[in-house]
Amino acid sequence: YGRGEKEMNVIRNFLREHICGKKAGSLYLSGAPGTGKTACLSRILQDLKKELKGFKTIMLNCMSLRSAQAVFPAIAQEICQEGVSRPAGKDMMRKLENHMTAEKGPMIVLVLDEMDQLDSKGQDVLYTLFEWPWLSNSRLVLIGIANTLDLTDRILPRLQAREKCKPRLLNFPPYTKNQIATILQDRLNQVSRDWVVDDAAIQFCARKVSAVSGDVRKALDVCRRAIEIVESDVKSQTILKPLSECKSPSESLVPKQVGLIHISQVISEVDGNRMTLSREGAQDSFPLQQKILVCSLLLLTRQLKIKEVTLGKLYEAYSNVCRKQQVAAVDQSECLSLSGLLEARGILGLKKNKETRFTKVSLKIEEKEIERALKDKALIGNILAIGLP
Repeated sequence: YGRGEKEMNVIRNFLREHICGKKAGSLYLSGAPGTGKTACLSRILQDLKKELKGFKTIMLNCMSLRSAQAVFPAIAQEICQEGVSRPAGKDMMRKLENHMTAEKGPMIVLVLDEMDQLDSKGQDVLYTLFEWPWLSNSRLVLIGIANTLDLTDRILPRLQAREKCKPRLLNFPPYTKNQIATILQDRLNQVSRDWVVDDAAIQFCARKVSAVSGDVRKALDVCRRAIEIVESDVKSQTILKPLSECKSPSESLVPKQVGLIHISQVISEVDGNRMTLSREGAQDSFPLQQKILVCSLLLLTRQLKIKEVTLGKLYEAYSNVCRKQQVAAVDQSECLSLSGLLEARGILGLKKNKETRFTKVSLKIEEKEIERALKDKALIGNILAIGLP
């Protein structure tokens, strides 16, 4: 998981304090995809199972639900294991609340992964969930996990007003280059002895991935693909040799080398090179091209007074802004990849279309939020001030 001890300890201490102290509460883990949120939590829960008695864990992935409302029957099924007569609607809610506040019974740790899926307009699903730990005698420890940082500011202002109901927040920052390199190395050591991925290749992969997203799954994918490339090269060479030249089986024990060249081959295939977009070693959690893209979209939706624009239109505006600011623009397919990264962070909404330029793009967060997120005041402030060329 390569996660700093810091995040692990916060989660561990939170759970210990609430389970041992029989004290209800809520924790919200946020962070970009592939930053180890779910993996860390699952591992800590496994460890605690061995060490602490008297708690029950329920893990639900909200992606798998038909609707936000469907979370309640899903919880009921886990908690009450009532396959037979599951009461509906208000009855079910009453039953759930009674169950969670009953005198007797273990602490309940309810983990909702991809919790931002429950953020549906006009339904108070998230409020209800975050208020449960504060019912009197509640035994619920609620843990929400999501990619968006601002979920709590955006949809839980009512909780902010009720000091008690505010969840404890923990953000998982994107993995750094060194963390990614360590994870890759560990993973490779676990898998096999006959694979050598040379250190320069690992460092290169880690540097590229940390510059764009810090998503360790991307880095693992890149290595996996590089290994496949080498594997098929080795196979084709062996197959093509005349039998007489194939030496003893021990020949196959030669370590298979994955070098920088293989890694960079994979990276340049991935999404038309989006890995290289960020300035080398950018310490910015929000790469420049992404910022310019969001700015361009903000300006465009203001100018056209519509919420949603096509990628073609957005790309045109973005290219003009780049030209005016003398920043190199990425091409249209990379623009789509960037939009995908921004969608994963909960900043943009995308409606895909077979034709890239007809993909629809919209902003998912308030303008004020955007201006806060685009902290780089100089260039971005300038773009916002000047407006579209």
